[in-house]
Amino acid sequence: MAGVDTIPLMFVVGIVLATIGLGIYATRLSRTASDFYVAGRGVNALWNSSAISGEYLSAASFMGIAGMLMKFGYDVLWYAVGYAAGYVFLLLFIAGPLRRFGAYTIPDFAEGRFDSSGMRKLAVIFALSISFFYMMPQMKGAGITLAQLLKTPYWVGVFVVGTVITLNVILGGMKGITFTQAFQYWVKMFAISIPIFVLMTVFGHYGTQVSTGGSPESVAPPITETATYKFPQAGTLKMTSDGTIVPETDVKAKVNTYDAEGIVVKKEKVAYTGGAPVNLTKGQLVTFATPVKVQLNAGMTMPNYTKSEKWLHPFGPFTSKYVNPADPVSVKWVPLLYTYSLIIALLCGTAGLPHILVRFYTNPDGRSAKRTTLLVIGMLSLFYIFPAMWGSMGRNVIPSLYANGGTDLVTILLPTKLSSPLWGQIFSGITSAGAFAAFMTTFSGLLVSASSAFAHDIYGRILRPEASPESRLKAFKVAAAGVGLAAMSLGLLVQNFDINMLVGWAFAIGASTYFPLLLMGAWWRRLTKSGAVAGMLGGGLAAIGSVLFTMAVDKGWIAQPASGFLNTLLVQPAIWTVPLALGLMVFVSLATQNQVPADIRLKMLKLHAPESLGLKADYITD
Repeated sequence: MAGVDTIPLMFVVGIVLATIGLGIYATRLSRTASDFYVAGRGVNALWNSSAISGEYLSAASFMGIAGMLMKFGYDVLWYAVGYAAGYVFLLLFIAGPLRRFGAYTIPDFAEGRFDSSGMRKLAVIFALSISFFYMMPQMKGAGITLAQLLKTPYWVGVFVVGTVITLNVILGGMKGITFTQAFQYWVKMFAISIPIFVLMTVFGHYGTQVSTGGSPESVAPPITETATYKFPQAGTLKMTSDGTIVPETDVKAKVNTYDAEGIVVKKEKVAYTGGAPVNLTKGQLVTFATPVKVQLNAGMTMPNYTKSEKWLHPFGPFTSKYVNPADPVSVKWVPLLYTYSLIIALLCGTAGLPHILVRFYTNPDGRSAKRTTLLVIGMLSLFYIFPAMWGSMGRNVIPSLYANGGTDLVTILLPTKLSSPLWGQIFSGITSAGAFAAFMTTFSGLLVSASSAFAHDIYGRILRPEASPESRLKAFKVAAAGVGLAAMSLGLLVQNFDINMLVGWAFAIGASTYFPLLLMGAWWRRLTKSGAVAGMLGGGLAAIGSVLFTMAVDKGWIAQPASGFLNTLLVQPAIWTVPLALGLMVFVSLATQNQVPADIRLKMLKLHAPESLGLKADYITD
């Protein structure tokens, strides 16, 4: 097959076969409902922490942080900090009480805490919403990685990864994926670390990469010969000096012209003719509405390259994208607002991800759950040392990724710049295997979580409470097949979104729904059913509405708001949706104190009392 990266493909096939093999092995161990939903509640702290870390380190961690840091600068490191620090919230407030409650899913907790089947239904809706939003970036990562290795269309990677993981979940359930997720954490740790050490011996250590890319005098690397760059979806060219582009095919575009202060002075829609030169002047931004290849003439500056003084320093292009330079208040406060909202989404959102939370039900007891969380914090912190190294080195070694919109592929393509083609392919194969491990582990956890919501919560607890364990297991497998197909379909819609942006939105929804429910439900005995419903609906609908609006703006279906503050609050909504959810829970609960369950003191005692007192009783048992 012409153009196929054979060696990286072999590594990818190897990790896929290993995943399938572990899934088949696990079928011998998964027999009961408890095995499929919570791995028999017998996973020790070290094994479970490896599985949780493997599940948590998604495409956003392995590819997205490095790619967005290369694209936007060091502001993106808030993702790494937030992803790891979110587990501190889990350790302090949620891990122990959640395990002591002893359920299969978070909707179980919602029903049992408030003695309400209606709370289960609401919790199921948001569990599915969060899971589907989080599945989309995994599908995107799979699509672009396999497209790079096999030169296949984007949808092929989405289909391959979706099919393999769906099959694995159908075979082994939670116990089955626990083995693969624990194994794949160490695969990802090896793949993110060893190649970068080799690359640093060739291209210079981390300090060299930062100083080279961070000098205010450094400029975008000029294109010294005629070259063609492909924009996989809607593409953008920003000319920093006069130059010429030649589109290979007819293409429609929007052209904005900016003055010296960065204010738009002219907007126009243009249809360019393939093969005819297009003259751009300084200050023009061209956005292509359709996939396009453009030829850039010699002497032009690399498109989409961020100047170093903005890339290296706080409040760069990532957090200041909605600033109006003519408005001093906007310049001062919008980047700060964006940053704080992102931090809140990541810190609180970690404690609101259903596929992560259900993991604590797999521990034997609350003490083991806390020990697991502590180990996870260490494992994640170790992993997140490396994405910044990849992003900064990619900026200097492979800047062409700016022009073709491919910065998410920096961990895959950077090793190919080694002078030895063989070793370049080998190390690219290692990182490609790590990327596939990232897609597969996270998607498998999400698939179990969503399938459990359908099979256990909807089928087994709402539609047919009298159903036998065997019929519930069949429902789980059918649900896994259906959810897998739905996830693959959604993955086809998000090709032009940054992976980390998609993940950040899932975190914002989780932070606005499950986090307030678990925090308040576990620690405030006066929380009522009405208060919980009001908070989850208010925060959840506000967060989902903001995300859908932003996606519609990106697709060009809706006009972008003129206000930088409003744009920031819609793109990163957690700063107002989380307080909204918590405030509604408190206000409505205080007004409906007659709904507090009669046995609330006993429930709170079971949530917090040490197991040695003998008060532990699982809410759901086989």
